[in-house]
Amino acid sequence: MEQITIKEIAKMCGVGVSTVSRAINNHPDISDETRRKVLDVIQKYNYIPNNSAQNLKRSASDTIAVLIKGISNPFFSDMIQVFEEETRRKEYCFILQHVEESEDEVDVAIRIEKEKRLKGIVFLGGITNRPDEKLNQLNVPFVFSSADMADTDGKYSSVSIDHVKESRKMVDYLCDCGHKKIALLTARKSDSSVGFQRYKGYRESLEAHGIEYDEGLVEWTPDDMMTYSMAAGYKLTNDLLDSGKEFTCIFAASDRMATGACKALFNAGWHIPEDCSVAGFDGLGYATYYEPSITTINQPRKEIAEATISLLFDLINKKQTEKRIVLDAELVIGKSTAAPCS
Repeated sequence: MEQITIKEIAKMCGVGVSTVSRAINNHPDISDETRRKVLDVIQKYNYIPNNSAQNLKRSASDTIAVLIKGISNPFFSDMIQVFEEETRRKEYCFILQHVEESEDEVDVAIRIEKEKRLKGIVFLGGITNRPDEKLNQLNVPFVFSSADMADTDGKYSSVSIDHVKESRKMVDYLCDCGHKKIALLTARKSDSSVGFQRYKGYRESLEAHGIEYDEGLVEWTPDDMMTYSMAAGYKLTNDLLDSGKEFTCIFAASDRMATGACKALFNAGWHIPEDCSVAGFDGLGYATYYEPSITTINQPRKEIAEATISLLFDLINKKQTEKRIVLDAELVIGKSTAAPCS
């Protein structure tokens, strides 16, 4: 897609080229209203100032960017190390770009691609339901890592586990333990990616075991909280306790949320698993060392990262077309779950 020019921006805003330049460079000699008008057009058309074109021509263009949403999540730490090591081993440069919760990662990718002359992009975490017309603005290969692109009919590459299947596996285990009143702590209602897939697995398992779905046992992360965080798990469990709903087990959509849930239950005087079982998802190391150790779904993070970077370079080198890779995860039973007390 051909980039809009600074002259076209000036014409759209009804100002001169020099005014656009002053807005871009945050020059004080411009009104706030004009600055906002110019910057809104720049954002709408993903315009990238060409003030460093000569430097870009001199720089190496063999660069891979990893865009990460949820950089504080320890789930991604091992994966980032693999991406960096493998990228540098192939003598490419490596850029790690943090994406804020409120940002659209594809908009960020479009901007970074133009600024850094990228050869490839990895989307790590985040929401994947982006319209085709936006993704089609990317002119380099990209792979979604840890998020399953099952619903895109093979148009986009991804490496992940099957979040629906693995969530169902966990709830099947909890049902087999004898639990019938299983609460779910999950992502935001607007999350149509990983959070929705784990929610879907939860519902499918309940249905398979003849357990009626109860919306009152599902707690969604508020829009103003970080998803999959301990704070979210703590708040949602307190909300559940305050609701007065009866439950014997909590299934949290991440180990961090499960840890927050345990804290809330302990504070309320509950014992785990005697009064309430708690299960998580992801297989983070500290889930094993937490007391009681948390029952979880262990994702093969290193293998996901290795398959992601291998697939990306195959796409770059035109050895591969778009491909969806799905790896198996493992149910790890800790001390945080048991049969419900009578």
